Amino acid sequence: MLQTSKIEYSDGHIALEGYCALNSSKPGKKPVVLVVHDWSGRNDFACQKAEQLAELGYVGFAVDMYGNGQLGKTVEEKQALIKPLMEDRALLRQRIVAAYETVARLAAVNTARMAVMGFCFGGLCALDLARSGVDIKGAVSFHGLLMPPPNLPNKKIHAKVLALHGHDDPMVLPAQVAAFQQEMTAAHVDWQVHVYGNVQHAFTNPVAHDPTMGTVYNGLADKRSWVSMREFFAEIFPQ
Repeated sequence: MLQTSKIEYSDGHIALEGYCALNSSKPGKKPVVLVVHDWSGRNDFACQKAEQLAELGYVGFAVDMYGNGQLGKTVEEKQALIKPLMEDRALLRQRIVAAYETVARLAAVNTARMAVMGFCFGGLCALDLARSGVDIKGAVSFHGLLMPPPNLPNKKIHAKVLALHGHDDPMVLPAQVAAFQQEMTAAHVDWQVHVYGNVQHAFTNPVAHDPTMGTVYNGLADKRSWVSMREFFAEIFPQ
């Protein structure tokens, strides 16, 4: 049986509201995957992904990076929400680590089997959680921003890393993908980058479809990337 709940937590004085999903019919502690939203906020898409992970046998936890479950509806509102975290990557790292620490305290979670994934902005957050040096087994970025934080030293990355990327993504050009690969190699990370030809940004999300912004849903890339994610988690969380 799918069981869902809102989880209140905080980062300093910022009140946050996560969304937790698990299959309560399977007893015992379970692997957990944090799900980090796009620039809209902890929206239905992120919560649905948490539920899909629960159906696969994981605890799915949709993270709130903005506070109080805030959601941006217009481009201007989304830009206003994302800007403070993009301009202060130390704050972004602190915020995603707060979610990680909250999830680690959940009774249903096996703390030795934790991972993170994210979409667009959330992909960057997932990678920054890995860069923070916390003890996670894997990090998955779906059409995420890949650039490392400036003037913020990375700690040893313990996670295996999977980046799922559209070749024609106007927000992450091939040179940035190459730089990310070099970063991961220099850090001695077990990394993969899957690149989908003729695919743009936000290819997993029909609601984000806006060709004028280069965010174009692609059903085949969506399917392929989900299969790759499932195989990745099956590898890092063996039965």
